Amino acid sequence: MAETILLVDDEEKVLEFMSAFLKNEGFQVVAAQTGMDALVKVETMNPALVVLDWMMPNMNGLDVCRELRKKSRIGIIMVTAKSDELDKIIGLEVGADDYLTKPFSLRELLARIRSVLRRLQGSPAADEELVRDDLIISSSQCRVWKQGVEVGMTPTEFKLLYTLAVKPGIVYSRLQLLKAALDDDLLNVERTVDAHISRLRKKIEDDISNPKYIHTVYGFGYRFGG
Repeated sequence: MAETILLVDDEEKVLEFMSAFLKNEGFQVVAAQTGMDALVKVETMNPALVVLDWMMPNMNGLDVCRELRKKSRIGIIMVTAKSDELDKIIGLEVGADDYLTKPFSLRELLARIRSVLRRLQGSPAADEELVRDDLIISSSQCRVWKQGVEVGMTPTEFKLLYTLAVKPGIVYSRLQLLKAALDDDLLNVERTVDAHISRLRKKIEDDISNPKYIHTVYGFGYRFGG
């Protein structure tokens, strides 16, 4: 049975845009244009998750989130044009499970919805799609998107990226990466990994001299973020 998603936004065109996409992805979708209507529909429709716009008249998204959290553990993704770190913290502290800053891609929205639903359902940690800042990494499709735009990857580059991104902050030696990501041991020189990492950085980093995602740990190997 398809999961029901409640979309809450005071802009009708935004609701229509998101609704059409999510229906095409197999979800049942209901919509609300006010905070009060959203609370009523949560009671009557029992959706699995709410995609909730922060900036709405009369009753904003934060107030709706607070009311929902008084009696429900429903999944909540807050959507807002506010990009300050403090705003994100406020949204999460009132009970949101995740936070999306406008503008965002529909694929990123989909990945975050699936991620929150998996967490609510207690699914295993090995997610089908990893969301790492503005990267989306799909293990089932072996594809990567950055800010909604697909990044072409060779199989080796994808395996390296996925291995690192599954456990951010964990340091992998070159030999470990050869074994885990390249299905190899000592048949290749360990420095082969450096060449793959260099090409990978050129594809996903904004500044390869100051990488955001893949960091070198001198004397050890590499880690993702953290």
